[in-house]
Amino acid sequence: MSPAGDAPVVRGPYEIHDERFAPCAHGDLRLERLWDDGRWLEGPAYFPAGRYLVFSDIPNDRLLRWDETTGAVGVLRSPAHHPNGNTVDLQGRLVTCEQGERRVTRTEHDGTTTVIADRFRGLRFNSPNDVVVRSDGSIWFTDPDYGIASDYEGHRAESEIGGCHVYRVDPASGQTRVVADDFQRPNGLAFSRDERQLYVADTTAGHIRALDLAEDDTSSPVTGGRVFAEPSGGDVDGLRLDADGRVWTAVGEAVDCYDPDGSLLGRIRVPGRVANLTFGGARRNRMFLCGGTALYSLLMSVNGARRPTTRTALDRSALHRPAKLPLPGG
Repeated sequence: MSPAGDAPVVRGPYEIHDERFAPCAHGDLRLERLWDDGRWLEGPAYFPAGRYLVFSDIPNDRLLRWDETTGAVGVLRSPAHHPNGNTVDLQGRLVTCEQGERRVTRTEHDGTTTVIADRFRGLRFNSPNDVVVRSDGSIWFTDPDYGIASDYEGHRAESEIGGCHVYRVDPASGQTRVVADDFQRPNGLAFSRDERQLYVADTTAGHIRALDLAEDDTSSPVTGGRVFAEPSGGDVDGLRLDADGRVWTAVGEAVDCYDPDGSLLGRIRVPGRVANLTFGGARRNRMFLCGGTALYSLLMSVNGARRPTTRTALDRSALHRPAKLPLPGG
């Protein structure tokens, strides 16, 4: 419970709903607005080697790049096929969900683009939304229908698959399989620190589910999974974990923080609807937020989770082998 009873304690942008959140509510006492010239921002992904952040402006059909050393924002790619979620793979390459082309792609170090997945059993995806990479190199993504529901975030079309699922792409074979097929609109996703669970936000259902995963990923598709949390106050969207296993999620005009036991610890209030977030900076203690038209950051007293390094390494040649031929000109 909140130290003040029913009313949360407010400290700057933080609302402390549980005394366990108090150590998290230190650092910057205001959100820093880094840039505000977008239409609907999404998919922040931090690249530590270059000290920059890549993020999407979906309706404006462009990928943007914020430089940590100068504070400048520039266009990384436009047109960019209405990009949404982005992440960094094991080789430091950009992986992007393209709602317009209904596929997941990887930007190689030479700037060319490789298609990772664009169909399942011959049928086009709806509009891949968010993506994460496991420490074995496998790529996991959600596929709701936002990009085909209208021409605002993609191109209006009928669903060929007939459902909104969660998928896994094998890093060696490139084979795509369904991980979970009983979501209404799966959205943000993130692995637990030990990668034994996958947290998935279902925006339409209004909750976050935790799916138990097999060590070797050879199990049949998961159709269960407990409800981990039911955020209030808005549409639940992007997810990230910190180094202590707390789950941070975009919910309406806030970022909620949940203990691994599923209880709400606290909240960061944001002046705009938050779509997604990530941790970055030299010590992974800078939270970057995509809030409507603006990109925000907050230097915090918590650190983002690292990808585990104890899992069996794959043949590195498999990780470099493209699933499909590069597309000329990106």
